[in-house]
Amino acid sequence: MGSLQRDPAPTSPRSPGVWVGVDVAKAALHICAIDTGGHVLWSRRVENTEAAITQVIGEVTGPRRRRRVQWAVDMTSGATALLITLLLAARQPVAYVPGRLVSRIASGIAGGAAKTDARDARTIAEIARMRTDLQPVTPADLTIAELRVLLSHRDDLLTEWVAGINRLRQQLAAIFPALEREFDYSSRSGLILLTAYQTPAPLRRKHATDRLAAHLRRHGAHGVNPGGVTAMAQRAVAAARSQRITLPAEKLTAELIARRAQRLLELRDEIAALTTRIEMLFTGHRWAAILTSVPGIGTLLGARFLVETGGDLRARFATETSLAAYAGLTPVPRASGTMLASVRRPVRYNRYLRKLFYLAALGAIRQPEGPSRVYYDRKRQEGKVHAQALLCLSRQMCRVVWALLRDNRVYSAAAPLRLAR
Repeated sequence: MGSLQRDPAPTSPRSPGVWVGVDVAKAALHICAIDTGGHVLWSRRVENTEAAITQVIGEVTGPRRRRRVQWAVDMTSGATALLITLLLAARQPVAYVPGRLVSRIASGIAGGAAKTDARDARTIAEIARMRTDLQPVTPADLTIAELRVLLSHRDDLLTEWVAGINRLRQQLAAIFPALEREFDYSSRSGLILLTAYQTPAPLRRKHATDRLAAHLRRHGAHGVNPGGVTAMAQRAVAAARSQRITLPAEKLTAELIARRAQRLLELRDEIAALTTRIEMLFTGHRWAAILTSVPGIGTLLGARFLVETGGDLRARFATETSLAAYAGLTPVPRASGTMLASVRRPVRYNRYLRKLFYLAALGAIRQPEGPSRVYYDRKRQEGKVHAQALLCLSRQMCRVVWALLRDNRVYSAAAPLRLAR
């Protein structure tokens, strides 16, 4: 690696003298360093291994280097985990540059159509040099790191679950539409039924009701209300009696339905076990009691809040307004030329965090006499539609959560935090 050149003028001890941008790939990193004038000091490709990254950090920040270094990355998960961990362990400041910002700026300079790792690394370094409001990357708490992995895996399983249920209903409707309309197949009982019966013929046989009821009980089905397992079996048999014809590819489709139903039962149990593990891990965090004390926020939403905020509000968000803006709960101004100033919904924000506060608000208004319901009703009386009133409540809940975490206290219904208008 080439040696760093001298800057033409001394820099402030508080500001960096070298900015290092890192474009991350799976197998390698491209690292580019620039000085205060934007001149490239060096640019090269480095293997994404501990030895190679440690060597680069040592060369950039060695004992002979008197200038402060600011590192910048355009992603903070996946292949960047090793790099960020090593940089933070070496007490190096790391800033996050949004990938969309890198793309837009790169397209606006000379040769914008070009796309190389070296070019992206330099763009990241340039943005870090010009901007002082970039979000710092802080060390990950072990609990939060584990919660991030578990929540990500749970999201993947839920995606598979929803796709599986939709495909199951589609296949069942193709050969037995009456049975598809009869039950909710996101329930355990409905899936247990389909592991044994997928076509009308077996359900039209003598004593089919008793056999189906016995199958459901044997596999732990709880039936449907009212009537329980017996009523569920009777409804399935009644649906079978309404169809006498055999539809095309019925036997093959039935086999696929049985296999998919069994897989969905296993997936359902896996999601439940994973949820329990997330809840146990979350309850050990210092913020768990505070977050779950807020009406509408349970363990899953609380765990999501920890993951999306990093568990350190002061380090990542200077004020409560910054947190609300990050969650997309504050409107952004829009004015240009002769167009009157107005506000609109932001385009770039953390969608997980926005959804979190929206779901929390939705759960909080279920308490008829609670302050959240009172606030929601007041907004509806002011002429706001349901979605607008929920968004206003989400914004107020963000204030409440910030205040509780700042003061390190739990929410109390006896002395609730006053919600502003």
